[in-house]
Amino acid sequence: PWPAAVRATLWWHRSTPAAAEYGPDGPTLPITLAMMVDYLDSPVGPYREILASPVLRRGLIPAMAVPFIAVDSEPSVHGGRAHWRLPKVLATFSGDVLGDFSAAGGGWKVATSARPRGPELPIIGGLTFAQPGDDGSISRATARLRGKFRYARVGVEAEGPTLSRWLRPGTHHGIVITSGRMSTGPAK
Repeated sequence: PWPAAVRATLWWHRSTPAAAEYGPDGPTLPITLAMMVDYLDSPVGPYREILASPVLRRGLIPAMAVPFIAVDSEPSVHGGRAHWRLPKVLATFSGDVLGDFSAAGGGWKVATSARPRGPELPIIGGLTFAQPGDDGSISRATARLRGKFRYARVGVEAEGPTLSRWLRPGTHHGIVITSGRMSTGPAK
């Protein structure tokens, strides 16, 4: 398991027509899910992350297949690749993940502006990852979260040769995790 204290902004939107070419093979749901995460502590120390799934893999619990994920920690790059087949790369981050935040890497940039609304509420739930392997196999893992959240409107700007084709700019529905404990289980 990979336990961590987190703060995060998550948002979603209807997938663009180009999103399917960046998603997994097989049946999918036309929803793009993305998030900016501030890991306050983890097995490799604090770090920041952006990740996105252009479409969700269909199933009893829809799963993310993540072709885009970047962090500001070399140990996290290694951990993500070795344990979950996540194609992590290094990036630079600035700002507050619950407000104005940005991430940038080789030829791409994503900026978010989260505007929380309404009361802070408890959250208990999880996300499932289904990462495809080069051999056609699927590596599955679940991240469980317990904490507090608020509804948010999230303004998004995305630049890059492929990212801007499926991560839709504009203002989207989302949530901010104001405080939480997350644990990502082993891949199976």
